[in-house]
Amino acid sequence: MPSAPSIDWFPLWLSLRVAALATLFVLTIGTAIAYLLSHKTFRGKEAADSLITLPLVLPPTVLGYYLLVLLGRSSGLGHIYESLFGQPLVFTWQAAVVAAVLHSAPIYIKGARTVLEGVDYRFEWVAHSLGASEWRTFRRVTLPLAWRGLSSLASLCFARSLGDFGITMMVAGNIPGRTQTLSVAIFDAVESGNGQMARILVIVMSVTALVLLWAAARLSRPTARASHEG
Repeated sequence: MPSAPSIDWFPLWLSLRVAALATLFVLTIGTAIAYLLSHKTFRGKEAADSLITLPLVLPPTVLGYYLLVLLGRSSGLGHIYESLFGQPLVFTWQAAVVAAVLHSAPIYIKGARTVLEGVDYRFEWVAHSLGASEWRTFRRVTLPLAWRGLSSLASLCFARSLGDFGITMMVAGNIPGRTQTLSVAIFDAVESGNGQMARILVIVMSVTALVLLWAAARLSRPTARASHEG
């Protein structure tokens, strides 16, 4: 009777860590950008929106190349990072986080903009008329009204970060035990002819993504109270 294959779960744990950190960054920065796009009028707004959308249409190899140029040792950002942390950014698991942020941020920002634009502006106006600052209004009024939609988008952001392959492969590489994420490990298993390992990892990835999509769908569903009010 053949023995069960020995599975290295490092790619799964690394992917979960990368996705969690990427989602945290996207939630923090992406929500602020989405708020600016949904509540402010400024010159170049359409250009900014186009720039945010660009990663959705460019091939992962192009995005990976841009990151290599932007974050490589010869670049200003790469040099600053190496001076601060004592090592280059490229071909590290931190680079995988950057890749996941670039991969997932456009979907979150565009979705969050729609969610924030859907908040009834009359509640925000009332808060302003009562003397609340813009930040207090956002924190106490806008966010509570938008949290279900933003939470749903966060689940999608996590799932998309978890499944990134092309950009991660270019900027983080495929170093077992260091930068090999789950999607890269699947590719590696297929390339090496380890079909059994590939099937196991594919099932793990699929189940994880399914759970996250279920959570996103459940969070985006209107509450019973909202349905009655509608």
